[in-house]
Amino acid sequence: MTRLTVLTIINAPIATVWDALWNPIHIVHWGFADAATWHCPWAKWSEPKVGEVFTTRMEARDGSFGFDLTAKYTEVTPMQSMSYTLGEMKEYFLDAGRIVDVTLEDTPEGVKITEVFDAEDIHPAEMQIAGWTAILENLKKHVENL
Repeated sequence: MTRLTVLTIINAPIATVWDALWNPIHIVHWGFADAATWHCPWAKWSEPKVGEVFTTRMEARDGSFGFDLTAKYTEVTPMQSMSYTLGEMKEYFLDAGRIVDVTLEDTPEGVKITEVFDAEDIHPAEMQIAGWTAILENLKKHVENL
């Protein structure tokens, strides 16, 4: 399976970035790619712990389409990294089992977040990278405006 990588640097304390990554209070403000056409009406996440399941709802603003993104934590090192396995996405006929690895690194420029994820085979890699990058940039804007 092809692995894709996206990253951003957020000018905020690492504890703030870590909290915004998993806390539903924050996720609803950044958990979508295009704010003009998509939103995240709700998220059900728990503090990252191995075996815990989380779900994020992504919907088109016009109500024409939506899906639940569900996953289970497989590895967690607080303030440093988390890995999770994505669940089945029936709307796209995608099987469960795609892995996402997220790392946080404190740098002089800010917190560098790198996400490496298993690509799906429906959309081109460039489209997936653009979508995941847009979501990270929404996270960056949200956190830097807290």
